[in-house]
Amino acid sequence: MINNLSVVHILETLAFITGCVSMVVVLYGTLVSFLSFLKNEIRRISGKFSYQRIRVLRADLGTYLLFGLEILIASDVLKTIIEPSFMELGILAGIVVLRTVLSVFLNREINEIEKDRRERRDYPENFQ
Repeated sequence: MINNLSVVHILETLAFITGCVSMVVVLYGTLVSFLSFLKNEIRRISGKFSYQRIRVLRADLGTYLLFGLEILIASDVLKTIIEPSFMELGILAGIVVLRTVLSVFLNREINEIEKDRRERRDYPENFQ
């Protein structure tokens, strides 16, 4: 039979791993976005710089941030199961509110980008 201490240890380990995965997703998205930003800035020299590419880049970065926050929410749910304190619940609520606000604005930005893509032929499809 599994005792409570081993279940708590498993949940703590899972929460830690999930939190690390969240950090990796955010760092990876930041790195990819930064490299794409540099490519776009280098294109200034050849006159191929595009403000639309910056908008797409921001939406891509926002998507990585949202995904990282989703994973972080899972980590915090596990932590709250282990230690259901008001502090943990407050952290979880804060992350959920942040994720919701980011999601609303990101969805608006993505919809505007998609509308612009449909209306303009010169809009960048993929600039990675």
